Amino acid sequence: MAMRNNFQDNPGVIPPPPLIYAGVLVVGLLLRLISPTIFIPRQLALIIGAGCIAVACILAPTAFLQMRRAKTNIDPTQPATAIVTEGPFRFTRNPIYLSLTLFYTGMALVFQSLWALLLLPVVLFVMNRGVIDREERYLERKFGEQYVGYKARVRRWI
Repeated sequence: MAMRNNFQDNPGVIPPPPLIYAGVLVVGLLLRLISPTIFIPRQLALIIGAGCIAVACILAPTAFLQMRRAKTNIDPTQPATAIVTEGPFRFTRNPIYLSLTLFYTGMALVFQSLWALLLLPVVLFVMNRGVIDREERYLERKFGEQYVGYKARVRRWI
């Protein structure tokens, strides 16, 4: 009788990360309509928000390009075929999630949604527990010491 391999070749993340960010951002923006709160001068919010969005719009494509070069899947529901350590992955293990966080923060500021900013810790908790922890366990099982060494050298976020 052959031994059955119970290894699922994907991290088993909960809803796709962009949906987590988008869903909570929409809730925050809707709450702003119900209960608007000005918490930072408009001009400052626009400058900081636009800066966050600009960095996100540079970081994400750079990370996508490095993943394509390494011939690994970008979609976290698909099997990983390589550990990416070049480009932004030299500084953060999660440049795509960092870019989503920056984009979310930028949008919250541009739309002056204190509610969206107050909900950001919820998003980060869900991302850490429901996505990143699962991905890291999966990558450790799949790549072993190669991933453990990378994890020891490079921070999760920044």
